[in-house]
Amino acid sequence: MEEQVGALWHKLITGAADRRYPAEAVTLEQIGKTAGILFRSWGGDSGLAVKSAAATQHGARRSLLQRIAGSNTKTELTWLDGETLNLPAMIDLFPRRELNRDLYLWLIALAATGGGSAQPWIVRNQRATLEVLERFPGLARRYQRLADAVLAMRPAPERLPRGEREQEEAIRAALLHPGSVERLPPARRPPQPVYLWLHPDPPASERGGSDSREPQSHEGGDSRKNEKDRRYQAERVDMPDGKDGFMMSFRAESILSWAEYIKVNRPTEEDEPPDDKPAEDLDRLSVAQDGKTTASRLKFDLDLPSAASDDSPLGEGILLPEWHYKKQLLQPSHCRLQPMLARDAEALPLPAHLSATARRLRSQFAALTPTKVWFKGQFDGSELDLDACVQFSADRIGGLQAREQGLYKAHQYRDRDLACLLLADLSLSTDAHISDEARVIDVIRDTLFLFSEALSATGDRFALYGFSSLKRENIRFHILKEFEGKYDDKVRGRIAAIKPGFYTRMGAAIRHSSRLLARQAATQRLLLILTDGKPNDLDQYEGRYGVEDTRVAIHEARQMGLRPFCVTIDEKGSSYLPHLFGVNGYVVIRKPSELPRELPLLYAQLTH
Repeated sequence: MEEQVGALWHKLITGAADRRYPAEAVTLEQIGKTAGILFRSWGGDSGLAVKSAAATQHGARRSLLQRIAGSNTKTELTWLDGETLNLPAMIDLFPRRELNRDLYLWLIALAATGGGSAQPWIVRNQRATLEVLERFPGLARRYQRLADAVLAMRPAPERLPRGEREQEEAIRAALLHPGSVERLPPARRPPQPVYLWLHPDPPASERGGSDSREPQSHEGGDSRKNEKDRRYQAERVDMPDGKDGFMMSFRAESILSWAEYIKVNRPTEEDEPPDDKPAEDLDRLSVAQDGKTTASRLKFDLDLPSAASDDSPLGEGILLPEWHYKKQLLQPSHCRLQPMLARDAEALPLPAHLSATARRLRSQFAALTPTKVWFKGQFDGSELDLDACVQFSADRIGGLQAREQGLYKAHQYRDRDLACLLLADLSLSTDAHISDEARVIDVIRDTLFLFSEALSATGDRFALYGFSSLKRENIRFHILKEFEGKYDDKVRGRIAAIKPGFYTRMGAAIRHSSRLLARQAATQRLLLILTDGKPNDLDQYEGRYGVEDTRVAIHEARQMGLRPFCVTIDEKGSSYLPHLFGVNGYVVIRKPSELPRELPLLYAQLTH
C-alpha cells in the first residue's frame, strides 16, 4: 500500500512540476530515417550517424515543485561530435504533435548549417538561425510558430533576479530577432535551456579503448527500446581502492545514497539483464578495470586457430592501402590481405534441403541464357528472308523500281556479357542465431549455394569469396570459386566448409575484390557484397574510421568501372549504407531466412 501511494504521489508531483505532453510526443525512432536524409541533403556531414543524445545537467533555476520532485535537473539538447548528430530521443514539449515534429526538423536544419562554429553560444545559434532562414525560406513560418511556443513556456523575466532577468531578456530578443544580441549577460546561474538552439557546451565524445561499443542508431522498435538506447557520458578511470562505496547516514532507516564508486561485475550472456535504472540518475559513468579474474568463469581471447586446423594460406599475403579519414590520406601498404583455401574440403553434392529451390531457380534463370536471334533485311546471311523476297518480287511485277538488297537473314547469339563477384562477410557476428534452427552463417551458406546454382544456369561468369579480419595484418580472404574455375562438387565442399570468425575489415576486402573483378573483360561487372553489419575490427577500424575507409574503397571500385551493390540483413543498415553505397546501391533484407531465395532474383533485376 505504501508503495502504491508513493508511486501515485511521485506521478502527481512530477506531472505538476514538469508540464509535458506524452500523448503528443514524437520520438527519434519515428523520424530516424527522415532525420538522416534531411541532415545530409541540407548540407550536413554525410558521414555522421544520427543517434539519441545523452541528457546533460543544465544548472538553471528550478521551481519549488521541481525541487520537491527532484526533476528537471537534466535535459536533452542537440549537438554534433566527430561521428554523431545527437538529437533528443523524444520531444514532447508542446501540446501539438506537429509542433514537436517541427522542432525536430528545425534542429536538424540548424545542426546542418551551424554545428561547427567556435563563436559564443548565443552568437553561434543566432547566426545559424539566420543562415537556415536564408537558405530555406520555407522554414520561416515554422520557426515563428516554434519561437512563439518556446517563449510561452519560458519563465517571465520580471520574476527572476537581476542577472538572470538580463539573460532571459537577451535570449528572448535573440529568438525573436536573430542577430540582434552580441553577448549573453553574466549571471550566477545558467539560463533555462533553449530548445530551439544547439547545446551550449556539448559533452566531449569519449571512447574507451577496444572495449568501447558504438551506441545503436534508431531504425525501429518501441519507445521503451528508445529509452534503453539512450547515450550516456562515460570516462575510463583508474580502479579505486574500494574503501568508498555506499554511504549511510546516522539513522538506520535512512535511504542509501549513491557515492562515486560502486563495484559491479561485468555481465555475461548467461547472466540476468542488470537493473540499469540507478545509472540513469548519474551524470557520468566511470568505468575501470580491476585486473582480477573470476575462478568460476573462463575468458576466451579471439585468437587465430592453430596452423593444423586452419585454412591453408596462399602466398605471403597482399599489401593494400587504407584510408585515414582524419588525416585525409591513403596510407600505402597499411594492411595485409591473406588469400586462403579451405584445407581438406571434401567434394559434396548440393544439400538435399535446397534441391527443390535450386531446380526452380535453374528453370527461371535458364531464360537468361544466350539465345539465337534472327536479324532480317540483311545484305548477306545464311538464309533467304522470305518476307523480303516476296515483297521484292511483288514490287517488280507491279512495275515498281526495286533493288536487290536486304533479301537475307542472319542469326547471332545474344550473349550476356557480364561478370559478377560475390564477397561474403564471414565475421563472428554471423554466428548469431536468427531462429531456433539456423544461424546467420547457415543462411549465408545456403545463399551461396543457390546463387551459384542460378548463375550456372545462365552461363554468366562469377566468383565467390569470403572475408574476415583480425587487425590490419591479418585480413583473411577465403577463396570459394574463382572466375576461371568451374562450379562443381569441389566448390560446394568449400562453401560447406565456411565458418564464422573474427571481425569485418571491409575496405581491404573490397579493394582486392575490385582488382580481381576489374581484370574481367566484360561489359557489366557487378560487385555484390553480402554482410550483416558495419565495418569493424579490434584496432582503430571502428566507428567512422571503418565506415570512411569502406566508402573510399567503394568509390575506387566505381572508378574502375565496377558496380558495387550491398545486400545486408542488418536492420539498422539504412542509417549508414546510403553514405557508403548511395541511395540506390544497397538493399536491406528484413527477413534473413528469405536471403537465399531473394539474392538470385535480385541479381536478375540488377543485370537484366
